[in-house]
Amino acid sequence: MRDRPSGTKINQLDPTARRILERAELEGIELIRFLYADHGGVIRGKAASRSRLAERLSTGIGHTVAMMAMNMLDQLQDVEHLGPVGEVRIVPDPATYVPLPHAPGAAAMLSDLRQPDGTPWGACSRTFLKDAIADLATEGYTLMAAFEPEFTLGRRLPDPAGGPDRLVPLDDSLCYAATGFDTAHDYTIKLIRALETQGLRVEHYHPELGPGQQELSVRHAPALRAADNHILYRETVRGVAMRMQMWASLAPKPLADQAGNGAHLHLSLWDDTHNAFAEEGEVRDGFIGGLLAHLPALTALTCGSVNSFRRLAPRTWASAYVVYGPDNREAAIRVCSPLGDTGEPNLELKPSDSSANPYLSLGAVIHAGLDGIRRKLDPGAAVEVDPDTRPGEYARLPASLDEALDALEADEVLMEALGPLRRSAYLAVKRSEAAAFAAKDVSYELFHHLRVF
Repeated sequence: MRDRPSGTKINQLDPTARRILERAELEGIELIRFLYADHGGVIRGKAASRSRLAERLSTGIGHTVAMMAMNMLDQLQDVEHLGPVGEVRIVPDPATYVPLPHAPGAAAMLSDLRQPDGTPWGACSRTFLKDAIADLATEGYTLMAAFEPEFTLGRRLPDPAGGPDRLVPLDDSLCYAATGFDTAHDYTIKLIRALETQGLRVEHYHPELGPGQQELSVRHAPALRAADNHILYRETVRGVAMRMQMWASLAPKPLADQAGNGAHLHLSLWDDTHNAFAEEGEVRDGFIGGLLAHLPALTALTCGSVNSFRRLAPRTWASAYVVYGPDNREAAIRVCSPLGDTGEPNLELKPSDSSANPYLSLGAVIHAGLDGIRRKLDPGAAVEVDPDTRPGEYARLPASLDEALDALEADEVLMEALGPLRRSAYLAVKRSEAAAFAAKDVSYELFHHLRVF
């Protein structure tokens, strides 16, 4: 008598899972990456083979709890309950399945970290965003969001002096210059096609201010999908570059003397049919007031690296002050005017970059804005000048990661929202990164950030 095959049978799966298995076979997929973002902002994961995918869709892949105490230098931090003893599962969300055009034969799914019994785990960042979305829904609102990332395209070359590798930009074109379009054309077309294949709808592209700097934005989506999209975007930007023997870095400041790379966060708040940010009023004012009230602490999550604070300087259009204003690109929160008659107004949070974990970043933004709505916080007067031209009039954002972490620890709303395990791990990981880079020179910091992000 033949042995019965082990594992889950295809006919036992729900329709979505069955479609994934059929797609994987049809598309010649051999490995399916289960991806998540850790407290260092690093995208990590494990991959299931196609032959075991039917099982792993339900069981996930086993994973040590310690990885959520790992910093971006792969240094494990001493965090209670996140050591060598303990197990979680990387459980994929089948709705996020996409083939990876830059990695033929591979696909990916965004994943939650869950307890072995399937219940949510207190250090899972994707769960943090889901909980924030659910909390917002109790007030009758959903959030639409989009990250607006910049990155530097070039080649990673050895340092002639024997130091860390350096990033040599692809070109020295001017901001928005036509020559910049031409220099990066082949890469850009491959990138757009790869993103569109994964369901990310490209809206705009242009060469940005710094040498080799690019900006390519994708369309807004519901909050969870927006964060998932940003993970796929980061992976694809870098993956396409590597396939073309180039290097792309979304690090906030990969080149110390050049423009920084932001990932401005665009937000609109909706009830069943109406954009609450479409006009001034209690809801929009409260949301802005909440962001401003929590902004120093938020910065520890939206600008999640030592390198981030090289970018957040006055008169760099990156925002360095706790202010808001209509179409003010030196304000931390820009109230964006709509495009055309059918466009929708939205808020743009400028102190945001791609070294942040997007689930923690967006989840914290929701909690801050929701606190403002519930407490009817007044944002005060809009600022319609460069705040740096009014010395001493406006509060500065934190000038370092350590300062931002101090503000986060003092923020009761965000600390409560993060929960005990997540906040202790995040603070430990980020404090360790601040200490590690403080002990080294600038070239060490730049290299590790351009390598990881």
